[in-house]
Amino acid sequence: MKIAVPSNLPGGLEAGFSAHFGHADAFTLVELSEKGISDVQILPNQAHDQGGCMSVVNLLKNAGVEALVAGGMGARPLAGFNQVGIEVFFSENSPTVGAALNLLSQGQARRFAPDQVCSGGAECQGH
Repeated sequence: MKIAVPSNLPGGLEAGFSAHFGHADAFTLVELSEKGISDVQILPNQAHDQGGCMSVVNLLKNAGVEALVAGGMGARPLAGFNQVGIEVFFSENSPTVGAALNLLSQGQARRFAPDQVCSGGAECQGH
């Protein structure tokens, strides 16, 4: 499964987790299977104003992403991810990309639900 994690630069497994996915510097993309991580790539984020929230949805879909780990999200991007078939999970306040992936691989990351979205900004963190 190809998973995207919003990351602070320079990206990678040790990079800091970026809590607001739409404004992340980059996305760390990993191939995750029952055997563990087999590939790590860094995908620079697009400017948030080019297509609004949907620009990130399309960027990740075009990169072949099947799941996203995020710290907070509004209703519009969540609907967009659901529409294109990308599952969205909470980061559970993970400090690094690797920690977020570890939670997901152990089945400890909750899925985002429509009633858990926020309106953007700092109040999105820590849902």
